[in-house]
Amino acid sequence: MNRATFPHKFLPYLLLLPQLAITVVFFYWPAGQALRQSLLREDAFGLKTQFVGLSNFKRVLADPAYVNSITVTVVFSIATAFISMAVALLLAVQAEKVIRGKTFYRTLLIWPYAVAPAIAGMLWLFLFNPSFGTLAYPLRLMGLNWDPLLNGPQAMTMIIMAASWKQISYNFIFFVAGLQAIPRTLIEAAAIDGATARKRFWTIVFPLLAPTSFFLLVVNTVYALFDTFGIIHAVTGGGPGKTTETLVYKVYNDGFVNLILGDSAAQSVILMVIVIALTAIQFRYIERRVHYG
Repeated sequence: MNRATFPHKFLPYLLLLPQLAITVVFFYWPAGQALRQSLLREDAFGLKTQFVGLSNFKRVLADPAYVNSITVTVVFSIATAFISMAVALLLAVQAEKVIRGKTFYRTLLIWPYAVAPAIAGMLWLFLFNPSFGTLAYPLRLMGLNWDPLLNGPQAMTMIIMAASWKQISYNFIFFVAGLQAIPRTLIEAAAIDGATARKRFWTIVFPLLAPTSFFLLVVNTVYALFDTFGIIHAVTGGGPGKTTETLVYKVYNDGFVNLILGDSAAQSVILMVIVIALTAIQFRYIERRVHYG
C-alpha cells in the first residue's frame, strides 16, 4: 500500500488547522466555559461571582422540575427515534418496490429534511391548531377534545409527530442506501427457496441493515436531545405546565429566560455527560450485535 507523502512536514498540520480551530472554538471552548460556570454562582448581570463547587449540581439534581424534564426527555427521545426510524424503513422498503418514477418518489420523501426545525414545528402547529387547524377539525368531529395548547399529553404527541416527521427524510436516505447495498442474489435465492416477502425481510434484509440502523440510532438519539429545541420552542415553549420541557429546553429556560446562570451551566454539563454516556453504551453493547458482513 502506497503511503501519502507531503513535500513539507508541516503541510499536514496546516491542512488540519482550520478543522482543529473550529473544533476548539465551537466545541471545546464552550464546554470548558460551561464547566467553569457550573462551579460558580453569579448574578444576572455578571457583576458578582462566587465559587460554590458542586452546589449548583446538588440543587439541580434535587429540583423536581429537573427530574420532570429528565422523564419528558426520555419519553420524547425514545418515541421520536423509534417512530422516525420505523416509518423511514417502511418508506424505504416500499420505495425500492416502485418500478416507474422511483427517483421522483425518493426526491419527494427527502424534501422535508430541508425544512428548518422551527418551521416544521409551526407547520404542525397550524395543522393541529384547535381553532383553525385543518387536521384538528376531523379530530373534533370524532369527539376528541383536541387542544395541545392546554393538554399536556396532546402537546407531547404533537411535538413527537413534528420531530419524527422532520427526521424521517434523513433516515430514509440512509435506509435506501443500505437497501441498495444488499446483494439481490441473496433475496432472489430466498424467493426461489419459497421464503415469503415478510420472511425475506426479517431474515435477510433487516439483519443486513444492522450497521445502518445502529448508526441512525446514535444520530437520532443526539437529534432528539439537541436538534429538536427549535420545534419545542416554536410549538409549545416547554408547556403546558412543563409537560414538554426537555433537558435542552430547560437549559435555555433557566439560563436565557430566568438568568439562573450557574444552574443552567450545571444542567448543560449534566446533559453533555448523559449524551457521552448514552453514546458509549450504544457502542459498547449494541454494536456487538451488529454484523458488518
